[in-house]
Amino acid sequence: MVGDCVAKDSYPDGNITWYRNGQVLLPVDGVVNVEWWKEKNSTSGLHNMRSTLEYMSTKEDINAQFSCAVIYYIPNALATMESDPAVFDIYYPTEKVTIHVQSPKKTIKEGDNITLKCIGNGNPPPEEFLFFLPGQEEGIRSSSAYHITDIKRNATGDYKCSLLNKIMIASTMVTVHYLDLSLTPSGEIIKQVGDSLSVSCIPSASKNVSVTWMKNQKILAQPSFSNLQYRDSGIYECETSLMEVDGLRRKKTLRLTVEGKPRIKLSKKTNADGKSKTILYEVDGFPKPEVQCVRLGNDLYLNKTEETTLSNGKYSAKIIISPEENVTIICSAENKLGREVHSLNVSAISFPESDDRIDSSGDNNDHAKLIVGIVVGLLLAALVAGLAYWIYIKKSGSTSKHVGKELGNTEENKKLEENNHKSEA
Repeated sequence: MVGDCVAKDSYPDGNITWYRNGQVLLPVDGVVNVEWWKEKNSTSGLHNMRSTLEYMSTKEDINAQFSCAVIYYIPNALATMESDPAVFDIYYPTEKVTIHVQSPKKTIKEGDNITLKCIGNGNPPPEEFLFFLPGQEEGIRSSSAYHITDIKRNATGDYKCSLLNKIMIASTMVTVHYLDLSLTPSGEIIKQVGDSLSVSCIPSASKNVSVTWMKNQKILAQPSFSNLQYRDSGIYECETSLMEVDGLRRKKTLRLTVEGKPRIKLSKKTNADGKSKTILYEVDGFPKPEVQCVRLGNDLYLNKTEETTLSNGKYSAKIIISPEENVTIICSAENKLGREVHSLNVSAISFPESDDRIDSSGDNNDHAKLIVGIVVGLLLAALVAGLAYWIYIKKSGSTSKHVGKELGNTEENKKLEENNHKSEA
């Protein structure tokens, strides 16, 4: 029984019609049954009408609007009056159960909070259900919502719910995405030049993923270190992500430092002005070596230009000197791993004597001639001195003999005079 529709005090009489959602309801055996009555007031002459509607409802009649209208005739027209619509509660038992997963995002990742919602299609709807977690045979009695907080990867599986009588069961698959990343080795790593280092970055995830390597914010292939050099020092990062799972990204960092003992190399050149020479040293090593250069003999440190970086771990600087005599430059490079010393012999700077002649193209020939002349002069002088000495020796020998002869003659004369005196006596 939907209800009675009553029209009072009309003239002339009319008809009553029933409507569902604005559509006329016609009698259907066993589904729609309409009855109506008419009566006339003998005193007033006005008509009263009444109709009843019996209707076989279904689930489709939820929120359906039922109404009635009376139609009566007036001269040359029809008059209509309608009732207010009425909505009825339609009760029916649950025939189907469904389960839904409510999550803040489309995908679920480890650590999220989710809600399982179980719904029965009866009216009134069921208020309690049994929830079955993956691998569990015993259900958990709860309202239509079951909450899971900080969900873990092992919670992946088939979730079910049913009415308390376990007759109707619904299920849904829940996948909890996760992503792990293992970098070996990681953190701060210090190695020596020439060492080898094996590096591996392995992801573990709910789906297949790839790893991206970066060094100093630049993408590179997976590094392999069989002979470490200073250029291999830097910050290495391996990173992976599940693109379809918002916020699921992992990154690991390796800070590699390659150390080595100092090595130093010296070279020299005469500057274009001809008045100075440049000593250039190149040094490598890490930690950065301290370089000191001295001039052998006075042990005073030489001033050097600011060091220039040539490449990773290699530096250079210049020392400018104007040696007036041959010197030896000694440079040492030292860091915490060791010390290396090298020396370099540097010849004196030759300063040419001033010459008033404008054309000096024959200076070298004049110098050579001067040297030859001096040598020849010295030889001639030695020859003259030797000749003079020989003459002197010869002359000295003749004089001695003459004197001897004179002395001998005198003695003989004396003897002769004595003998003469004896004879006279």
